Amino acid sequence: MRRSDDGGRHRAEQGGDDGALQSVTVASDAVAPDAADLVTGSSTEGDRSVARPSRRKAWARAARGVLVVGVLMTAMGLSIIIACFINDRTIEEARGEAVAEVVDTSLTRTVVRFNTDEGRVYIPPNGVLYPEDLQTGQTVRVEYDSRNPDLVRVAGRGATLSFLPVGSLLAVVWAVLLPLYWLFRRAATR
Repeated sequence: MRRSDDGGRHRAEQGGDDGALQSVTVASDAVAPDAADLVTGSSTEGDRSVARPSRRKAWARAARGVLVVGVLMTAMGLSIIIACFINDRTIEEARGEAVAEVVDTSLTRTVVRFNTDEGRVYIPPNGVLYPEDLQTGQTVRVEYDSRNPDLVRVAGRGATLSFLPVGSLLAVVWAVLLPLYWLFRRAATR
């Protein structure tokens, strides 16, 4: 067996029974150590690791995610306000009026009982709209949609009352999300 150096490649040649030569190239020696430098003409020394750009991308994605959450929360808040105006308009189109008794108050809804114009006792399953400061056992004037008595509001109250709670919630959401966005963007540019 004979080894010879031929332009950076090693060949092993061996003679067989018939005197024919075979050549084998060793893969580890086939590529020069700085092959990228030879092809591109640039140096690979000092190149950054692959992990750093992917970490930057992750921070940038997190920043975008924070903005998406903020936009979705804002859209939800605006849709609540729009729904309140639609409910008010629907009640105005076929308004019925009654005196209702507050049956139950909870964090999620305030249940009232009232008599419709037809004389039916009605308890809307979703409660009353704009129930601020109502107490159990209290009587209050209500306005309802005579076509659908499930839609009922306290008389004299309207959709403008939804601005304060929704606006406050959105202010808190953005007060939390904007600093997070700033921190994530800052981390993405480092």
